[in-house]
Amino acid sequence: MKKMYNILVTNDDGYEAKGLLELVKSLRDIDGVKVTVVAPANEKSACGHSLTLVRPLRFVSVDDDFYKLDDGTPSDCVYLSLNSIFGGVKPDLLVSGINRGSNMGEDITYSGTAAGAMEGVLHDIPSIAISQVMDFTDPSGDFTLASKFIKDLVIKIKKGSFPLPKREFLNVNIPYAKKEAEVKVTYAGYRHYANDAHMHRNPRGEEFYWLGLHPLTFSPREGQSAMSDCEATEAGYISITPIMLDLSAYKSMKGLESWLDMTE
Repeated sequence: MKKMYNILVTNDDGYEAKGLLELVKSLRDIDGVKVTVVAPANEKSACGHSLTLVRPLRFVSVDDDFYKLDDGTPSDCVYLSLNSIFGGVKPDLLVSGINRGSNMGEDITYSGTAAGAMEGVLHDIPSIAISQVMDFTDPSGDFTLASKFIKDLVIKIKKGSFPLPKREFLNVNIPYAKKEAEVKVTYAGYRHYANDAHMHRNPRGEEFYWLGLHPLTFSPREGQSAMSDCEATEAGYISITPIMLDLSAYKSMKGLESWLDMTE
């Protein structure tokens, strides 16, 4: 009997999110693939690579091979499913998404979608994070191109091999309002951040705040000849960026050694 190719799917928009459901439908259409979904019960956007250590977690079965994790993060979903659902036999691939909104530049550090892929590669599972650039005046979004691209990408990986070494994952961003698009290999752009927040008062006069949306503005990184992820999607390309988990600033090590000598 031919061995099934096992894919673990998670996201940070929650188990009912349109992007997740369209992703699952697309992947389950691939011959010889078994898809297991473990997604947060609630939206966990911008939760980063966080694990829940201060309360217990509980799987809730939604459908066959489809679970929500009660108040869990994407990292919780991956971590706990490997322990309790897969029983030590790792899936062949992990796909996190399809996220409603982009995950480019330093936003990757905030992203629960990227964190699902980060948790995957920490456990030596080839992993992909995929996000759809959105116009939020259209809240439902169109995931047609994203679903087609991830299906084709998974088929290519399944037939061949994963293109990255250990502790690196693929971060994919799909341009807005495109039915077809070419692919660009990109680097993570330099994002400009604001500090917007909106203060409101409840009927008792108590203050509370909503964090505002940052404008999607970027700059090129010096010394880079390739396109950044944001430049690529703005130009209508699919952006695919290899991301590594090693955050060491190697170029700064010598300067730091010199600085430490100067302060003695």
